[in-house]
Amino acid sequence: MSHSHRPAGHILILGGTTEAKLLAQQLTVHVPGCRLTMSLAGRTRSPLRQPIPTRTGGFGGVEGLARWLIEHQVSLLIIATHPFAAQMPVNAVAAARQAGIPSLRLLRPAWLPEPGADWHRCDSLSQAVQRLGEAPQRVFLPIGRQSAASFAAAPQHTYLVRSIEPLDDDMALPHIHSLLARGPFSLHEEETLMTRWCITRMVCKNSGGHSMAAKLQAAHTLDIPVIMVERPRLPINVSTFESVTSLIRALPHFLAR
Repeated sequence: MSHSHRPAGHILILGGTTEAKLLAQQLTVHVPGCRLTMSLAGRTRSPLRQPIPTRTGGFGGVEGLARWLIEHQVSLLIIATHPFAAQMPVNAVAAARQAGIPSLRLLRPAWLPEPGADWHRCDSLSQAVQRLGEAPQRVFLPIGRQSAASFAAAPQHTYLVRSIEPLDDDMALPHIHSLLARGPFSLHEEETLMTRWCITRMVCKNSGGHSMAAKLQAAHTLDIPVIMVERPRLPINVSTFESVTSLIRALPHFLAR
């Protein structure tokens, strides 16, 4: 795919995370003359308001995204999608390469278990379901509505699903309870919740962050085993930053290309 030279001046952020919103806020300060666009996948029914112009929906694969980058004269692509978004980062790196522009990834660090924490690591939600075992458990699922459907394969357990949006009406689980809430949550709130619901297992996705999530601290305090679903390992080679600050610091190098 051919393209003409374009001046540095338009940054596209593939967002959907807290870090993406924070990055957008910081970019308005650090590159005030630069055009900024946030792209959201559209999977969340009520997305948070963003501080910069936003587009929603897919691009049509690698070719579609590369075409969008060229047509809108994007000079830098920043991938700030959720750590569990597996396909979009791969497509984004390939599209940026086709369009002849640099790409960066903003990816918060994964959580690591505290000493003595009872973590059982697995690579997928289906493995997490198997790790629950046959004996009925009371399972806390702070993993969102889209991931909860995987647990229909183990209907013997009682589930408490916490999400920011309601569960689908056709969720095929006889013992499922929905809790609509948006974090962050305090350690006291998490301990109270797990105690009130007599939770015996927690399934968590390693979304990560710069501090240990209160839900993991609470599980440790209450001796609740955690089944931790690790992030997908992606076949991409891209400059990656763990914080908004470190990415902003490196920005002049990439905008000068």
